[in-house]
Amino acid sequence: MAVRFGNVLGSSGSVIPIFKRQIANGGPVTVTHPDVTRYFMTIPEAVGLVLQSSVLGKGGEIFVLDMGQPVKIVDLARQMIQLSGFKVGDDIEISFTGLKPGEKLYEELRHSTETHQSTAHPRIMRFTAEVMFSESAVEELEHQLHEMETNELKKRLQRLVPEYTPFLD
Repeated sequence: MAVRFGNVLGSSGSVIPIFKRQIANGGPVTVTHPDVTRYFMTIPEAVGLVLQSSVLGKGGEIFVLDMGQPVKIVDLARQMIQLSGFKVGDDIEISFTGLKPGEKLYEELRHSTETHQSTAHPRIMRFTAEVMFSESAVEELEHQLHEMETNELKKRLQRLVPEYTPFLD
């Protein structure tokens, strides 16, 4: 079983502490792209998703919390600047840094090969994936794993998972 998280507010990887620090330092607040959107959940929601999944799961499923609508990160940055008592552009700038390699403008909670099922929990969805490659292909890759250059490994992974876009060195 697995869980698929959104951005966990207040966690070490959350954008909130980064924006707070940037605002406290007088800016700029950095956002990768003006159209980037992300889903958010709280730490208690993330913990609850893991615990509920352990009860609901039978194996092989992916559990996802209904996190509502995605949020534009630039809107979050604007709101945090304003809630800190500053004016965007006058007091603190928002700077766009560009998408990082492999970064998407929006998150996809469900892949096209996954089927959606409801669960006994009203806010948790269960996805099951259709296997698109053979176990023997994975085993073959496993046996050659330590003999391949990084770029070759990434290319082989892309053949197994066509929607994977590797960042090649």
